[in-house]
Amino acid sequence: MSETGQDRGTAVSGQGAEPGEHWDHEYDFVVVGSGGGGMTAALTAHDAGMSVLIIDKGKRFGGSTAVSGGGIWIPNNPTLRAAGHNDSRESIRAYLDRLTEGRVAPERLDAFIDNGPAAMELLGKSKWMKFFWTKGYSDYHPEYEGGRPEGRSIEAKPFDTRKLGEDEKYQRPNSMKGPLGLWITAKDYRDLAMVKRTWRGRRASLVAAWRVSSNMIRRRHMATGGRALVARMRMALKDAGIPLWLRTTMTEIVTDADGRVTGVVAVRGDETLRIRGRRGVLLATGGFEHNQQMRDKYLPEGARENFAMGARENTGDGIRLGEQLGASLDLMDDAWWMPAVRHPAGAVIPLLSERCIPRSLIVGADGRRFTNESAPYVNFVHDQLAGGHVPAWFVMDAKARARYPFAQILPGAPIPEAFFEKGIAFKADGLAELAGKIGVPADALAETVEKFNGYARAGKDPEFGRGDSAYDRYYGDPNLKNPNLDVIDGAPYYAFRIEVGDLGTKGGLVSDEHGRVLREDGSVIEGLYVTGNSSASVMGNEYAGPGATIGPSIVFGYIAAKHAAAERS
Repeated sequence: MSETGQDRGTAVSGQGAEPGEHWDHEYDFVVVGSGGGGMTAALTAHDAGMSVLIIDKGKRFGGSTAVSGGGIWIPNNPTLRAAGHNDSRESIRAYLDRLTEGRVAPERLDAFIDNGPAAMELLGKSKWMKFFWTKGYSDYHPEYEGGRPEGRSIEAKPFDTRKLGEDEKYQRPNSMKGPLGLWITAKDYRDLAMVKRTWRGRRASLVAAWRVSSNMIRRRHMATGGRALVARMRMALKDAGIPLWLRTTMTEIVTDADGRVTGVVAVRGDETLRIRGRRGVLLATGGFEHNQQMRDKYLPEGARENFAMGARENTGDGIRLGEQLGASLDLMDDAWWMPAVRHPAGAVIPLLSERCIPRSLIVGADGRRFTNESAPYVNFVHDQLAGGHVPAWFVMDAKARARYPFAQILPGAPIPEAFFEKGIAFKADGLAELAGKIGVPADALAETVEKFNGYARAGKDPEFGRGDSAYDRYYGDPNLKNPNLDVIDGAPYYAFRIEVGDLGTKGGLVSDEHGRVLREDGSVIEGLYVTGNSSASVMGNEYAGPGATIGPSIVFGYIAAKHAAAERS
């Protein structure tokens, strides 16, 4: 038995191989990586009648999908349609055209739009795959043509991971699990962030207390977000009898004399195995965010230090091996950026809702604002890097600290001393003193705050439009005229050092509308497919909405497996 309770497959020797070629194991389709895209591809291949194997070099399954919020951005999926949210194809395409600005082949955009609903319908064949619409969690650019303020994102329903049986211990954890077994969805998080400000937030805190008590009594192990999604997918894989091998590292992509990919070489324990994929191999190995050499080579200045939040195993394996076969690369200088704070213990804390709270602003080393603080995280960091504002400084007053959570510190809770000792946080009784501590010009910071306070009183930010977008307002304070603006005037004042973090890189192997990897000259590397962050993103340099990483990974995993199933053996 393997670590995840599946068989090891049937050993073969030369069966159907090139003359003199030896295979230790043989399947129709081999998937490398066990994130959302890889698991979807495996389920699709099985549904099409193919034998399929998933290998993953990690000791736990789920990839970056498991450590994510778990949102899925796929327009017109069955969950949205059941809720009465119907899109015209024209509006979806208009939105993606505006976002990608010609960086993505039109055929790939069409493939994503047209195959997305079918991919989710296939997942829905399993009794385990249950979702709900995160209504109100806006697309990231709802003001664009085709953008939707009510949002298009769905997430998996919470799941009791005890149902995984022995596989539960092999599930990758994520940050959505709260203390004492508290579990929260994306919507719960939004409400809880306003626990000091709204009745909805107070009700959410009562629900949270009930969940903790209920879990203790019923001994449930509830998961939400990406962890719930991959747990549900894992159950579907188990039902289908699809083997998943952990601690199995791909070291080589095997090709035949004509250059067609025929399988992989992988190390599993003390064995080196040749695994054949008769119909092809899918690379779903994630990005290169944890490969420092690749960060130094490809990412822009200011983004090379590793503040990545993707799975630790994401070291660019699929990208590097694909490039060795002549694959073309694109978008290698970009990532799914996320402003972050480094916890004194070493963890990287994403700043998602925090940048939307009132009585706060962000400045560069010159003491001045440089963008809309509440903008989608990718856009925020693009502006941060373009202006060289690394690090940046998050400035807030005492009332903001008392009212809203920040970097996993509860509202009103004392900031742990380690934050101050490590130079991550600073505190002062006046703005001039704070400016001196963080090394920005005192007169510039005072002028910036004074100007910002004028905007707050008027409820309008003419410089950067903070609070104009439905996305900005989602995590704001609904008690205010502009949910993202309020004066900064209550001592003591605080500043936190803001780093350039990322959820993973978004550059990788160039592929076509079938998920097939392409060479520099546009020709196809037959038998080699790619999805997820191993591929150059179908979103180009942008981000459509919550789950626009996982959504395309699922869709192109589905597309690749369907195409491989249709190919002649």
